Amino acid sequence: MIPLPDDMIALKRFHGHLGPYAVLGFRMGQLARRRFTQRIYARVHSGTERPLSCLADGIQMSSCCTLGKNNITLLEDRQAWSEFSDGTGHLDIRVRPEHIGDISARCHHHNEEEMAMHFYSLPDDELFVVTSDRSAPFGR
Repeated sequence: MIPLPDDMIALKRFHGHLGPYAVLGFRMGQLARRRFTQRIYARVHSGTERPLSCLADGIQMSSCCTLGKNNITLLEDRQAWSEFSDGTGHLDIRVRPEHIGDISARCHHHNEEEMAMHFYSLPDDELFVVTSDRSAPFGR
């Protein structure tokens, strides 16, 4: 078992296990939270089928967008991307396709935590394609 940082222990406890998509969602939420420090809304395009749906738990954990506050929406697009807004700006965060292929090809129960921690350790620009567009904000 790999020693985990405190934030990954908390994510594992919240989500029930530590897999790649939960960690990728966590990292998306962190990136968005650095950009939008006050108000924040999320649209998660993963859908409700595992393992992609695990993105949503990671995003909830790190962005503070939650179902209870109604500032997160889960869309049935079955894609590994999310968009965030503060009502004036917009941030689109997409998992790089090579990582999606790698997870599909190699991730199994016995190595999911190891893969998750690999993604946790990579810089944002190696994980995601990020675009910003002030003309497409959303929020309540």
